[in-house]
Order: sequence, then structure tokens, then C-alpha cells
Amino acid sequence: MSPRRTVTRQATPALLERVATRFRALAEPARLSVLHALEDGERTVSELVELTGLAQGNLSKHLQQLYAAGFVTRRRDGLFVQYALADEGVLQLCTLMCDRLDEDVAAERAVILGARKR
Repeated sequence: MSPRRTVTRQATPALLERVATRFRALAEPARLSVLHALEDGERTVSELVELTGLAQGNLSKHLQQLYAAGFVTRRRDGLFVQYALADEGVLQLCTLMCDRLDEDVAAERAVILGARKR
């Protein structure tokens, strides 16, 4: 496991509200699916519909929320709008959480298997 980077900053109410707003944007599995669909680069709404299985209207709502939270960028390309990750750090955050879930499952499995051996 890599060492933790220590950053000293004052956790003001305004800062914590902004952090909470960003986490709320990630608290929806469909939006996480959209972010992962953008992992390999820009995509149009049509491509994202195909990759995520979301209906276009629902996808557009999620894209707007991700855009407002600063997780995706968009640019017009002729008739299409291209969406991309604004910062790949959000995928690192997802990886961190998935790794933690893997550790939790492994610990639970060890407890269950240990209980069976008794």
C-alpha cells in the first residue's frame, strides 16, 4: 500500500459542503457507470447510452449532474457533444474504494471460514 499523502488544510464549513456536494454526485451507481465508460476517452451521448445501458434522457440528467460537479467536461463537435473525464483522479477514488471493499470482503470471508473450522 502506498504511503498517505498528508495535506494540511482547514476543514471550513464551506469546504466541507463542497466536498459533500461532490461525494453526493458520486453516490449514484449510474453516474459511476458513466464515469467508467469515459475511462478510455471522449464519448458522445449515443456511445454512452450503448456502453451504460441507460436511457438517453436518464443519461443526460446524470451527465448534467456530473458536469455541474466538475467531474466531466463537454465540447461541441459538429452536431455532437463529446464528454470526457475532467480529472482521472475520480477513477483513482473509485479504485481506492473498490480496494477497500475487497479488503472488507476478504476479512469477512476469513471470519466465516474460521467459524466453520471450529
